Amino acid sequence: MIHPFIDLLRSQVLLLDGAMGTLLQERGLPHGRPPEELNLNNPALVQGVHADYLAAGAEILATNTFGANRIKLGAYSLGDKTVEINRKGVSLAKEVGAGRAAVAASVSSLGILMEPLGDLSFSEVKEVFKEQIAACADAGANLILIETMSDIREAKAAVMAAKEVCGLPVVAMMTFGEDLRTMLGTDPETAATVLEAAGVDAVGANCSLGPEGVLQVMERMAKVSGLPLVARPNAGLPQLQGVRTVFPTSPEEMAAYVPRFLEAGVSILGGCCGTTPEHIRALAAKIHGLVPKKRGIPLALRLSSRTKTIFIGYGRPPLMVGERINPTGRKALTVELKEGKFSLLRQEARGQAEAGASLLDVNVGVPGADEPTLMAAAVRSVQEVVDLPLVLDSSNPDALEAGLEAVEGKALINSVSGEEKSLKRLLPVAKHYGAAVLGLCLDERGIPRTAEDRLQIARRILEEALKAGLSPQDLIFDPLTLTAASEPAQARETLRALSLIKEELGLPTILGVSNISFGLPNRGMLNASFLAMAFAHGLDLAIVNPYDLRIQEAFYSSRVLLNQDPKAEAYIEWQERASKRPETGDLRPETKAISHQPSAINHRPSAISHELTIKERLFKAVLEGDREAIVPLVEEALAGGMRSLEVSNSALIPALEEVGERFGKGTYFLPQVMLSAEAVRLAFERLKQEMKREEQGHRGRVLLATVEGDIHDIGKNIVGTLLENHGFEVVDLGKSVPAERILDEARRLRVDIIGLSALMTTTMIRAEEVVKKVQEWNITIPVMVGGAVLTQEFANRIGAVYAKDALEAVAKAKALLQGRNTPHPSPRPSGERDGERG
Repeated sequence: MIHPFIDLLRSQVLLLDGAMGTLLQERGLPHGRPPEELNLNNPALVQGVHADYLAAGAEILATNTFGANRIKLGAYSLGDKTVEINRKGVSLAKEVGAGRAAVAASVSSLGILMEPLGDLSFSEVKEVFKEQIAACADAGANLILIETMSDIREAKAAVMAAKEVCGLPVVAMMTFGEDLRTMLGTDPETAATVLEAAGVDAVGANCSLGPEGVLQVMERMAKVSGLPLVARPNAGLPQLQGVRTVFPTSPEEMAAYVPRFLEAGVSILGGCCGTTPEHIRALAAKIHGLVPKKRGIPLALRLSSRTKTIFIGYGRPPLMVGERINPTGRKALTVELKEGKFSLLRQEARGQAEAGASLLDVNVGVPGADEPTLMAAAVRSVQEVVDLPLVLDSSNPDALEAGLEAVEGKALINSVSGEEKSLKRLLPVAKHYGAAVLGLCLDERGIPRTAEDRLQIARRILEEALKAGLSPQDLIFDPLTLTAASEPAQARETLRALSLIKEELGLPTILGVSNISFGLPNRGMLNASFLAMAFAHGLDLAIVNPYDLRIQEAFYSSRVLLNQDPKAEAYIEWQERASKRPETGDLRPETKAISHQPSAINHRPSAISHELTIKERLFKAVLEGDREAIVPLVEEALAGGMRSLEVSNSALIPALEEVGERFGKGTYFLPQVMLSAEAVRLAFERLKQEMKREEQGHRGRVLLATVEGDIHDIGKNIVGTLLENHGFEVVDLGKSVPAERILDEARRLRVDIIGLSALMTTTMIRAEEVVKKVQEWNITIPVMVGGAVLTQEFANRIGAVYAKDALEAVAKAKALLQGRNTPHPSPRPSGERDGERG
C-alpha cells in the first residue's frame, strides 16, 4: 500500500520550510548551547519559528531535532534526554501544523567518522539513529527527513534505522561541496544510486551550496534516479558583517530558480542555512498549484563504490569482473587470510583494477576461518585501495551481511539460486542492505541440462525478487559455465541460455568464464575463445582473470567487432598500454611479492616489490595507506642504516605531499588522505624512539581548538593528524573551547601557531573574538582558521590565515614558520602537559 505522502508527491510540488538554526540564533539561542535544548527550555521560541514558516506557506515543517542524537547531545550532557528532546520536538511542530502541514523529523549526522576512519561500527551508528528516529515516529512525525549527510555509508545506516523502526516515508539529502562531491568524495549519481537502493522515497541535497550548486546536483541525480527529488539550498555562502552572519541570496533571487528546479524534476523545495520565512513565502508564490515533472531514466543495473557508479547491461559494452580475490587453490592467500592479514588481497585489488577490471569479486571462504569477520575486513581493505564496486561472493548469509555492512556503495550479492531456502534467506538481505542480486540458474535439482530450463529458473528468481521488493534493474543472471572437459555439449547450452535470458527477460547476464577450461591444457586460449563467443550471445559481465593477455585480447577486440567500441578508442588505448608490458602473457603489475617467510622481526611485510628501493617501498606504503606494511618497512630502513630524519624527509613526507597533490586534483578523497595519514602516524610512533636518541626536534608547536559553542571536531582532528605527520608538535585543546583558555594555553606552552575550527554559522563569530583578544593581549602568534562556514574573505577581514582543508593547513603552517632556522626544541617547560585531545 502506497503511503499518502508518497501519493501526494506524485500530484503536486511540496514546499518544505527554511532554516531553523538561523532564526533561533537571531531570536535568542543561548551562547554555547544546542538549538535542540530549546525544545525543553523555551518551546515557545521553537514554535514561533514553525508558525512563521507555516504562515509563509510551508507545507512541511522540519522538527528542531537536527542534532538530537545521543552522541551530539552527550557533548552537552544531554544524552539521557535524547528521547524526550525528540518527542518534544515533534509535538511542538505538530501543535503548530495542526493538520495544515506535514511534520518531518529532522535527523542529521552524528558528527563523527565511522570505522575504519573512526571508532563506531555500522551497527553501532545504526542503533544511535534508531533511538532518535523511533522517538520521533512514536511522537507522531509524518515522515523522516535525513539531511546534511557527508558520508554515504552513514546516510545508509540512518535510512536502514528508519526502515527498521517505522513505516514512515524517508527523505534523504546529502551535502555537497563546490566540486559537487561530499566531504568523503561521493558524487550526486552515486548518492542517488545508493540511497534509492537503500529504500528512500525521495532523494536530494541540502546545505553547503546556494541554489545554483544544488540545482546542478539535482540535474545530475535526475539522470540516474526516477525518485522524487528534494532541494534545500542555502541562501548563498555565509558572510560576516560586523558581528552578524549573513547570507547574500535574497528571497527574490532564490525564487527565480524555481522553474529550473522544477524542470530538473524537483518535487520538494525548501531552504537551508540563511533562508527565512521571506524566502519560503517567495518560493510559495512560484510553486503554488504546480505538479512535478514526469521523467524517465535509461535502464541499467547500477553498482557503486563510494566515489563512482557503473552502468551495466541494456545495450552497454560488457565489463570485466576480477576473479582473483579468492583463496581457492591459492596457498599464500589462504595462509594470510587465516592470520587476519590482507597485504596480498590489497595487491590483487590494485593489480586487477590496473589491468582493467571494472568490478572485483571478493571471496574469503577459508575453511575453519571466521568468514563474516574476514569478509568485513576484506571489503574494508579493498575499498581502501581501489574505487571499484564489489561483488560479494559467499554461500554464507552471515558473511554476506557482514560484508554488506562494510560496503560503502551498492554491491552485488554473488549469489542467489532458484532453491527455496536461498530465495527466502537472501532476497530479503539484498532488499534490506540495498544490494543487487546475481541469480544462479540452478535449483534443488541442480543445473538444468537445457537452456530453456535455465531460463525458467531465471524467471522464478525474477518473480520472487519482485515480491521481495527488488527492481528488475537490481538483477543479473548467470546461466552457469560447465567445464568443457567433462560436459562438452553444455558450452553451447550456456551460450543459448545467455541469448534466451536477453531475449525473453531483457535483463543483464554474467558468467564465470574460467570454469570452461578446467582440467584442460592451455586454459587461457579456451577461456578467451569462450569469452568472445559469450559476448556475441549477449554477455554483459565476465568474471575473469584480468591479468591474462589472451582474455584482454578477446575482451577488447570483441567489443570492436560487436560495435560496442565504435571508434575502437578503448581498443587502441588498451593496445598502447599492453605494448609497454613484457611479452609474458601476464598483465599483472610488474612487481614480485615479498617472501612470505617471517622476517627477522617476526612480521611479514606487505606484498610490495623488493625490486623497489626501501625509500620507494615506504613511499608506496604511505600512498596506499598500508598500515600493515609501514612499521616493518620502517624497521627495515633503520636496520639498513637510515636515520629517522632521512626516513621522514626522503620517504614519508614526500609521500604525504603526493597524497596532497592527488587530493587537490580530485583523484584522492578524504578517506585516502586519512588512511595515508594513519600509516605515517604509525611510522612516526616508531621513529619517535629514534628521534629521542638522535635528539631531533620538530618543525614547530601548533595549538588547535574548536571555538566555543561548536562541538564539531572531525576537521580539526584531521588537521592535527596531518600536522603531526609533517613534523609539527600538536596541542589539541578539544572542542567548544573559550577564547581565554585558548590564549592562556598558547602563551603557557609557547606555541608557534594557533589553529581554530568553526563548523557552524552560529559559532564563526567566536573565531573573530579569539583574533581580537590576540591583538588586545599583544600576542604575536599567528592565527589560522578553517571550517565549512569560513572563507578567505572572512579570514582576511578578521586578520587570520585561512586554510580551506587539512592539506592546505599543513602548507600554510610550513609557510608561516619557513623563516625559522632551527627546529623547535622538543621538551616543554618542566611540569607542563598536553591539552586534552578532542
